[in-house]
Amino acid sequence: MRNILITGVSTGIGEAIAAMSIQKGYRVFGSTRNESDAYSCSQKWGKLFVPLIMDLRDEGAIKSNFDKVKEILKGEKLHVLVNNSGVAHAGPLELQEMNEIREMLEVNVLGVISTIQTFLPLMKQSKVDKTFTTKIINISSGAGQLTIPFLGAYVASKHALEGLSGSLRRELMPFGIDVVVVGPGNVVTPIWDKAIKNTSFDESPYKKVFKNFFEFMVTEGRKGMSPEQIANIVLQIMHSAQPKVRYAPVAQKFANWYLPKLLPHRTMDKMLFKMLKMEKTS
Repeated sequence: MRNILITGVSTGIGEAIAAMSIQKGYRVFGSTRNESDAYSCSQKWGKLFVPLIMDLRDEGAIKSNFDKVKEILKGEKLHVLVNNSGVAHAGPLELQEMNEIREMLEVNVLGVISTIQTFLPLMKQSKVDKTFTTKIINISSGAGQLTIPFLGAYVASKHALEGLSGSLRRELMPFGIDVVVVGPGNVVTPIWDKAIKNTSFDESPYKKVFKNFFEFMVTEGRKGMSPEQIANIVLQIMHSAQPKVRYAPVAQKFANWYLPKLLPHRTMDKMLFKMLKMEKTS
């Protein structure tokens, strides 16, 4: 039996990856932050799903789940680790609360490192399986290679994730463990249907442009790819003997991916200035 650990399976991309993996007959160890989500997932997916309660900001909670996973595996290998959990908060860096910035770095970077350090020994167990390459798949974002205003701290966390993924891939080559990054663009999730205007900066000089940014993100988010499309790519990576080191599933890919990477930075600055209806203050 193939064994897969996925962080953040209660909604969105993580939920879709878990569902597809279980459909394939894989045993999924899936993390949620609370008991109620773990119960819902267990009811939905049955015996092939093993819930893990852990908040990636809590290193102790991550490590406490190691013994549970090891005991259930009974010497079997953990074949795939999908680091999917992530958090995003928007705001101008000048004014954004440090607790929001700290949370993004703790979950999106330090939590990923802690999860890898904790569960990697279970991925080294037994001989190399020539029919199924052991992999760590890190779910990044288009923001992992692009720079987006009002998402500076989130962008920083995803740039960090991509950098550490490359280093880790080369470190794990002797062990036959591959590391692959998936950096989706906008993904359609319930968050866009429940979007509420962030009023945190209404009394700041950023009020108008941040409102324009937020409306732009909501509009583009609803045009994004589905979680199932991203999950399908992750499953393809799992089954590939030699996957690419990075995948960029992005809706309207030319405008949202190739063009921003090809154009000079100053040109993109001017385009964003116009797009977000920015105005010079001096």
